[in-house]
Amino acid sequence: MTPTPDRRAATTGAPGALPGADDTIAAVATPAGRGAVALVRLSGGEAFAVAARVVRPWPLADRVATLCAVREPGSDALLDRALVTAFAGARSYTGEPLVEIATHGGAVVPAAVLAALVRAGAREALPGEFTRRAVLHGKMDVVQAEAVADLVDARSGAMHRAALAQLDGGLSRRVARLREELLQVEALLAYDIDFPEEDDGPVPAERIADAAARVLAQLDALLATAPAGEVVRDGALVVIAGAPNAGKSSLFNALLGRSRAIVTSVPGTTRDALEATVDAGRWPLRLVDTAGLRETSDVVERLGIEVSERYLADAQVVLACGETDAGVAECVARVRALTAAPVMAVRTKGDLIEGRGTREEARGAPEGEQTPLPSSLFPVSPLVVSAETGEGLAALLAAVGEAIAARYGGVAVDMPLVTRERHRRALAEARDEVRAFAEAWAAGELPAVVAAVHVRAAVGALELLIGAVGVEDVLDRVFRTFCVGK
Repeated sequence: MTPTPDRRAATTGAPGALPGADDTIAAVATPAGRGAVALVRLSGGEAFAVAARVVRPWPLADRVATLCAVREPGSDALLDRALVTAFAGARSYTGEPLVEIATHGGAVVPAAVLAALVRAGAREALPGEFTRRAVLHGKMDVVQAEAVADLVDARSGAMHRAALAQLDGGLSRRVARLREELLQVEALLAYDIDFPEEDDGPVPAERIADAAARVLAQLDALLATAPAGEVVRDGALVVIAGAPNAGKSSLFNALLGRSRAIVTSVPGTTRDALEATVDAGRWPLRLVDTAGLRETSDVVERLGIEVSERYLADAQVVLACGETDAGVAECVARVRALTAAPVMAVRTKGDLIEGRGTREEARGAPEGEQTPLPSSLFPVSPLVVSAETGEGLAALLAAVGEAIAARYGGVAVDMPLVTRERHRRALAEARDEVRAFAEAWAAGELPAVVAAVHVRAAVGALELLIGAVGVEDVLDRVFRTFCVGK
């Protein structure tokens, strides 16, 4: 985790700038409940002094896990025997003295150890306070801190990989370089404004324009990753649509690998939309099982169909399902009127086709009276799947992934993804300011000293993004959703 170069620690807010920032804090860093091990963390200037009142023996060698007795301060009653590790400030996660106590799990032991630390002089930590202190002590920047939360919350391999890249400083380094390039533009403008009569002469206007254009192109490239970043973070909305009893819920359950939707032979069982996330490799999928599409006078079923239509309007991929080719064709035609998303034709219950008689029966038409289906409905043959045998499921997921990649793919390997709305807004603000400067500079509409205001505003937007300048409400928003103990 590489801290951003030239971070302005003084303006970010030195330790002590926040209420309670000098306190020694403690928290249970593992989830509550039955488990083999729980982790209790203690951090702050007095962490070692507080630990000395609870841990025996003390002091401990730096960064060496040691089996210790954890005792009640005052009475010396034994609470647990735990592995305790001490970290000197410069080498700890928070940048200040830190102690980690690996106790036995469960509800009682970690709570008792935390209570003992509080009685010994610590206070309970607020959500995200450990990582917030890491930011304030220059161990990471705000973007990397957000990556910590994303790593904890990741529900797919794609989000895990994006969070690790961000935690490693990929986006931070890119933004820091853009900030440096904008500062160079500012310096050229300042030289042109303050020293117009120097021997070297004025700075060529083309040099300033080219420098601004390079930054603008890089900002555009970063912002172009935002749609893909949103899909990686939230998942692509994949809606399973079809007539009642078309096998939608069975397909939904099969793709999930567990029974989530009720499956019966009674048409109209699904009255509402069911949503679940599937980790499909490159892209996480928000899979939605919807109510069957048909005309109905049932008020409740009609409400479910309206929900289905709203999901179809927002979908990024639609699986149009039917038991027969004719059923699939009818579903494709109906769905295409409700969505702008790619529609994939899927024939469900593939295991039932064999042995049903002739090909015409499988297509849904009486034998000898087959009606040709319009080729426009099926640019490619419908995918045949079976929830019962698993036939075609892997191919279906691969096809969905290709459809998403066709819309959101093409991101350069070395280009970090923009996965948060805060990042997108800051980059968009910087881009708009640089564009305004470039247009004014090219037209010669504004004096250099006025046009430079746009560059300064762009620098400020990037500094807010990585936390190179301090605004407390930005930090409050970032850490509000963190879990306690991180």
